[in-house]
Amino acid sequence: MTLQSPLHGTLSLRLDANHIRFGSWRASIVDRIDSVMVVVMHVTPVRTSGWTPLLLLVCLTVTLGTTIPVGYFFGVLNAPAEIIKKWCQDILASEYDTIVTSGQLDILWTSIVSIYLIGGICGSCFSALCSDKYGRKGCLLISCVILVISGILFNWCRAAKSLEMIMVGRFLGGIASALIFTAQPMYLLEAAPSELSGSVGVFTCIGVTGGILLAQVFTLSHLLGNERLWPYALSAYSLLVMASMVLIWWFPESPRWLYLHKGDTSGSEHALRRLRGNDAEEEVQRELQELKATLEAKDNNKASSLCSVLKDRELWMPLILVCSFQATQQLSGINAIFFYSLAILTDAGFSSGAATWLNLGIGGFNLCTSLLGPLLIHRFPRRPLMMLSCSVCGISLFAMSFGLFYLSSSDSTVLTYFCAGFILSFILGFQLGLGPIAYFIGSELLEDQPRPVAMSMGSLFSWIGNFLVGMCFPLLQSVWSSFAFIPCMCVCIYCLFLTWRYLPETRGRDPKDVKPLMSQGFASKLN
Repeated sequence: MTLQSPLHGTLSLRLDANHIRFGSWRASIVDRIDSVMVVVMHVTPVRTSGWTPLLLLVCLTVTLGTTIPVGYFFGVLNAPAEIIKKWCQDILASEYDTIVTSGQLDILWTSIVSIYLIGGICGSCFSALCSDKYGRKGCLLISCVILVISGILFNWCRAAKSLEMIMVGRFLGGIASALIFTAQPMYLLEAAPSELSGSVGVFTCIGVTGGILLAQVFTLSHLLGNERLWPYALSAYSLLVMASMVLIWWFPESPRWLYLHKGDTSGSEHALRRLRGNDAEEEVQRELQELKATLEAKDNNKASSLCSVLKDRELWMPLILVCSFQATQQLSGINAIFFYSLAILTDAGFSSGAATWLNLGIGGFNLCTSLLGPLLIHRFPRRPLMMLSCSVCGISLFAMSFGLFYLSSSDSTVLTYFCAGFILSFILGFQLGLGPIAYFIGSELLEDQPRPVAMSMGSLFSWIGNFLVGMCFPLLQSVWSSFAFIPCMCVCIYCLFLTWRYLPETRGRDPKDVKPLMSQGFASKLN
């Protein structure tokens, strides 16, 4: 079957050899882009209604410059923790004349780790306002600037002998990450045609998992995770951010934001022409008519402030779904596994060196399974994917809890590998639905006006859940040992019930068609 691509234009009639070679090279590049879109995204790249090179470049660049750094923040402190704690102890003794106990040092380290999450909570409180006022792309650029400032602080903290620089850098990174979690899914979903909403929505999850793996690689002891180079390990992500900023600046703003929020009709049309291709005139005009109808709709004239959204009873169920999915994503246990993966693998009977490499392998497996997202989201409905994901995660957590419990009183090698297998099965289940769908489901459930507030609230619950895991899981582990994962299993069961009872199918449907199915709150019926 021949793939269509408007860039395969007719070569000039001038039979100049250099020109012919350029045309062949250009056609070859486009063929490669089309092949990537077919294999990875499982779509046929016809320009009038699908992927274009610019849209693919937007998705990849925004992922590299925003969500990969977010994942990097999550994973970068795991391996070099003892080295940085020793440096903190030395700085307190030399610069502050303070000798700290082991317990006090642990409290300081917990503060360094958790202040990133506190920054995320604070950033979520104004991320909706920022994305509405400055645009989706503008909000992402602001977050990039903050990430670069954070990287500079990390890079020079050891030379300045300053603990405050690490703390401020982590806090600023949390604020930037909150802006990204609100603006990035909306930017990609509003830039893409409606039939690709699921495919572009999974880039958030892919970026976060890729960032975690990148952090695990960079913090290996023979790379940057050693006593001499650890500041560069903390700041390495900023190279990706700076490389992506120029392209993000050049990319078009969200056409929906330009039309519905800024009232810039011509700017929205220009952005659509760039994203859809100059030959997709019919598609551009159809989307402009849909935007015009949305702007003229009576419901769209409602205010979009936090108070007005919370007062609207018809929006309660979508808000509950968005906030619950985002919180469940964090409370399901995925972050507990990656925060404390080395300790979990060591407790499972692996040596320190084997646990390090197995931890890296788990990160690679996490990234590989996240790449299944575009195919799964494009082919299968959201409801069964979410229910399957919650079920697999719950069963895996239950089996892993009892496996680790019996392993503590047994030296069975088989049981050791079974526990590692349960970790992999949990990650696979997580990436089936809880990982990718939670990030973009708000854009499919809610219309344009309440969407930024809902995405911001979902981000807030995500950061709160992340903070609770970071603070409470070690305490639960010290009291309940391996059964600390049982509360995570209960959260997965709650999400399974919520999905089965209240989540309408959103695949291939506009938010205005889904809204009536949730308008009665807990009395809503899906049929």
